[in-house]
Amino acid sequence: MLTTYDREHMKLYMRLLDAAADGATWQEAVAVLFGIDPVNEPERARQVHERHLARARWISESGYRQLAGERNR
Repeated sequence: MLTTYDREHMKLYMRLLDAAADGATWQEAVAVLFGIDPVNEPERARQVHERHLARARWISESGYRQLAGERNR
């Protein structure tokens, strides 16, 4: 189920997917998109990136159906 957080951060999720598709490292992506320094906060940076990328992939693979269903009402 899509959450309010998901809806509010849809652009971020799409940018994260683009970064991954373009071959950006997770360190580059987390620094640019989340403003987290992966050198100073490596564990937090890695976790934020992994969790958001996993969520972005879920949305792109199946979560979008919920959005499509809402638009057809």
